Amino acid sequence: MGNADYSYPDNFNSATNHHHVAVPPPQPFVKSLKNTLKETFFPDDPLRQFKNQPPRKKFILGLQYIFPILEWGPRYSLQFFRADLIAGITIASLAIPQGISYAKLANLPPILGLYSSFVPPLVYAVMGSSRDLAVGTVAVGSLLTGSMLSDVVNHNDDPKLYLHLAFTATFFAGLFQAGLGIFRLGFIVDFLSHATIVGFMGGAATVVCLQQLKGILGLDRFTHETDLISVMRSVFTQIHMWRWESAVLGCVFLFYLLISRYFSKKKPKLFWISAMAPLISVILGSLLVYLTHAEKHGVEVIGQLKKGINPASITDLNFDSNYLSAAIKTGIVTGIIALAEGIAVGRSFAMFKNYHIDGNKEMIAFGMMNIAGSCTSCYLTAGPFSRSAVNFNAGCKTAVSNIVMALAVMITFLFLTPLFHYTPLVVLSSIIVAAMLGLIDYETAIHLWHVDKFDFVVCMSAYIGVVFANIEVGLVLAIGLSILRVLLFVARPKTLILGNIPDSVVYRSVDQYKNTNNVPGVLILEIDAPIYFANSNYLRERISRWIDDEEDKIKSSGEIGLQYVILDMSAVGNIDTSGISMLEEVMKIIERRGLKLALANPGAEVMKKLNKSKFLEKIGQEWIFLTVADAVGACSYMLHTCKPKMTSEEYGSNV
Repeated sequence: MGNADYSYPDNFNSATNHHHVAVPPPQPFVKSLKNTLKETFFPDDPLRQFKNQPPRKKFILGLQYIFPILEWGPRYSLQFFRADLIAGITIASLAIPQGISYAKLANLPPILGLYSSFVPPLVYAVMGSSRDLAVGTVAVGSLLTGSMLSDVVNHNDDPKLYLHLAFTATFFAGLFQAGLGIFRLGFIVDFLSHATIVGFMGGAATVVCLQQLKGILGLDRFTHETDLISVMRSVFTQIHMWRWESAVLGCVFLFYLLISRYFSKKKPKLFWISAMAPLISVILGSLLVYLTHAEKHGVEVIGQLKKGINPASITDLNFDSNYLSAAIKTGIVTGIIALAEGIAVGRSFAMFKNYHIDGNKEMIAFGMMNIAGSCTSCYLTAGPFSRSAVNFNAGCKTAVSNIVMALAVMITFLFLTPLFHYTPLVVLSSIIVAAMLGLIDYETAIHLWHVDKFDFVVCMSAYIGVVFANIEVGLVLAIGLSILRVLLFVARPKTLILGNIPDSVVYRSVDQYKNTNNVPGVLILEIDAPIYFANSNYLRERISRWIDDEEDKIKSSGEIGLQYVILDMSAVGNIDTSGISMLEEVMKIIERRGLKLALANPGAEVMKKLNKSKFLEKIGQEWIFLTVADAVGACSYMLHTCKPKMTSEEYGSNV
């Protein structure tokens, strides 16, 4: 076989109906680079609506793109306002107790939770593209802010500095989020896979629940660490300090909150029962403390809340070099988590109502509302799932529901803050625990186990890292495993042996379709990924092993000796110079064995590079086929017309 003649007979093209694969026309480098950058950063082509429009129309469209409220605002109706009014008041009843609770979770004054539910929702209503997202503080973001800043400054020792660093971290979070949107870098958030988010959110929710043991048990001193072991040690070394009054009150309200959620899930029309439960808990808890003077018997209360509208805090931003790195780090980490949660929630509800969410516009909106918030005494805000679900179920039509909520919150901190004086902290802890239990999505984790074991490992790594180490470790571990998986996909792509589906010209994996037929004398391999420097060596070795295995199989069965190797390159979207070198080496290895290499269906980008590298001249363009069926037909024709059939004994002696 080493002297095999693979020249085509004169009537080969007409006999096999062989069509040559076209090489794309050459394209200027600048134009090629422009197209690549456009697909990377502008896959949605946001400028298409501006094409062929007069200047005045372009200006109006530009304003509508930046401020979506200008697009849907002129079509706003009284019917929409009625629905948004009900939804806004409903989510305000949830936002007020949650805002106060989550501010305590971030070790910040409770009033900041109300401030953060006023300015940011107004900004989002003007710039956001979601109709259903309800903006406000989030538990995970609050916990992250509290734990990361506490590593630098103790909120009890220097509350003023701690507060200023929280504003500064929020400013950097907004700057980072807006930057991602402006520079079209939203794909960075995609590295937080679904499994990563499920595990991280579940772990963070568990940590948040553990932290609330301080309030439920009425403990004065508590660990600043967030890991399970430290929290349990802090709880059980202070058994003598547990206050039964606080524990009973906390368990009663937690039971009420969970029961109300259970009924709301059973009957979605009764969603308002669960939505109103936190506010009702605050009212009942405050009345109970006021009437029984429980604050004198170990039940801690919020105390005096400052009345008045958000004070300016732009002068409080702290860019001191001693704390700048901590503020930037906190801002970036919390900003990414807030984006991942907010965009995922917005897209989920947009899918139900069949409209589109622009991820980059959402990032800009999130960024601007956090920048504005940092200058008006607010800390990190996003689009929490619980509040957005209530907004959706309440029948909101547009982002005006956020405006209604913001106005309701404004009325609260202008006139109603004295009513929260007797609100027991244990009730706030119960509200947080009830909200967090909904984030521990064990059903999805079980689903991941059944569908994809590696995704389950990523999910559990994030969960265990957060619960047993800290939030940063869990996040880094989960993202690291996700990136490792991407690298493994690239570095170890699948190669499959293809066979013919009976009575068809279709070729599929012999492992997937057991009824496929082998083509005598022909080995068909499919490469299921782009060919890059990271996988070229692996593919060369893998193809060689496939050929060795096929030859061993042929020798033992006595079939026609292997003479042709076909590489199906349908899934090879691109190739680099290392990949081309690999193909050249594979061709030499194959030819040294007395075999012939053929390629099936290489894409335009691959053909362009194969042509420029002169590989097409080496292999011969007549050995490049449109389909696997064309390649098999040509090889079979050559076997029957130009070469005598060989037994395995003859094949072995030639080799």
